[in-house]
Amino acid sequence: MDVLDSPLMPNTVGPLEFAAKAAFYAVSAMTLAGAWITVSAKNLFRAALGLAMALFGVAVLYLFLEAEFLAVTQLLVYVGAILTLIVFGVMLTARIADPNVPRWNQQAGAAWALTAALGIGLARILFTAPWDMPGLSTTPAKLSALGHTILTSYLLPFELLSLLLLGALVGALFIARRDPR
Repeated sequence: MDVLDSPLMPNTVGPLEFAAKAAFYAVSAMTLAGAWITVSAKNLFRAALGLAMALFGVAVLYLFLEAEFLAVTQLLVYVGAILTLIVFGVMLTARIADPNVPRWNQQAGAAWALTAALGIGLARILFTAPWDMPGLSTTPAKLSALGHTILTSYLLPFELLSLLLLGALVGALFIARRDPR
């Protein structure tokens, strides 16, 4: 029998545990709200701001999981670099606020169906997977091995990703340029 389950130790939640749980649920709600704004906003700039809120919330959730390296990486790579590229792309697009540009296309129904199927599949995995992972910890040796792997084995994919992002920025500039006529 565990010490915390004994009748001598009542199973109560202290003020710090309550504050931690409340903060976790508040950050989770903020992350979900940002994701909802991202997919439902009609204005692309507001959708990008919703994405920023969602990505920042994920970084804070990493901190709750005691994965500081992932939290900092999330902030630097996704919030710092990729989101900046998305905002530049949105702001450089010439007809972003044109009311004549349709907000839905002919693939919207297929996208909804695919999203629903993916959501059902992920929910099934979430509720049926064995989540107890004993011995999982973040030690400096594991982080050192992760850094070594990123800078050796996975260096080429990261460099290719940077070229892809550069190409996206050049494409946004090409689309945004004014017609010389």
